[in-house]
Amino acid sequence: MKVVLAGAYGNLGADVFRSLIKEGHEVVALDMAQRDIGIDSGFTFKKVNVTDPETLKGTCDGADVVITTVGLTKGSPTVTNYDIDYQGNLNLLNEANKAGVKHFTYISVIKADMAPDVPMLHAKYLFEEELKKSGMTYVIHRPTGYFYDIIKVFRPMIEKGQVTLLGNKPVHANVISTEDFGEFIVKSMMDENKVYNVGGKETYSYEEIANMCFEAAGKTPVIKRAPAWLFDVLAFVNKLKKNGKEAILKFSKWTLSEEMVGDTTYGEMSFKQYIKDSFKA
Repeated sequence: MKVVLAGAYGNLGADVFRSLIKEGHEVVALDMAQRDIGIDSGFTFKKVNVTDPETLKGTCDGADVVITTVGLTKGSPTVTNYDIDYQGNLNLLNEANKAGVKHFTYISVIKADMAPDVPMLHAKYLFEEELKKSGMTYVIHRPTGYFYDIIKVFRPMIEKGQVTLLGNKPVHANVISTEDFGEFIVKSMMDENKVYNVGGKETYSYEEIANMCFEAAGKTPVIKRAPAWLFDVLAFVNKLKKNGKEAILKFSKWTLSEEMVGDTTYGEMSFKQYIKDSFKA
């Protein structure tokens, strides 16, 4: 099949890309820039900016499926999650509709519908609603989080010798590797009007994750807890600075204080082993 993959060279996008090529699909890779991810054939690259509909013209022609991993994952003083996660993906959806594409897969976040004050979630929820009413057959994936993201959060704290968690109650997550998730996305891309809350096979509290990180790093665990409202203060300060970090802080508070456990589990990769390998490296 011919598959349009938007965000093809991001962390998750690259693993979806590899799974599509492995399964023999013809891929149209859309992104703002191309990089070497070890794929040499079986695809066409098209440089796009999803906020500019003109750059998307013709990209979906003849496609059977569109998959988008597009989303703003870091602070920006010039664009917002509503510009990228909502409007950018809506521009792509409109182009797919014009081209007569039958299937559309969107990568959202678990509980995206439960946080109207968190832009990184709310913008995704708004697009989910647009997709559902578009008339196109859809699959919406709501992952719990990714292996590498958790390590990216915990590693600096482990290196300093102290992990700070939010609130007093245990919070759990069953994060998934992007390799396993990419495979699941491709496997389910022809499903009809499904929403998957996707996670990995292992569920841990953040305290358990912190302890595993300390053990892998060969350090004595030091875990402290801070009130969640501190993130509200930081978010307000960064809102005044207009540096775009407010959305990241709100999202961080949400993910560190909410249960992030998906009821659809997939994959064989072990997060516990990933932690060991990450700190060994």
